[in-house]
Amino acid sequence: MSANEKAKAKTEQAKGKVKEGVGRAAGNERMTAEGQADQTRGDAREAKEKTKDAFKPKH
Repeated sequence: MSANEKAKAKTEQAKGKVKEGVGRAAGNERMTAEGQADQTRGDAREAKEKTKDAFKPKH
């Protein structure tokens, strides 16, 4: 997994967790949903990179 993509994935996941937590605390369903979506995008990015790594030729 490229370091840049890995960092993007982790950042997106963390941002989503914070946004979801703030949304829940404030009773804001839209913000909660956006936070969950951010986490899902981060998870998908991370899975994509792991899949790419799995198919890289090993030397």
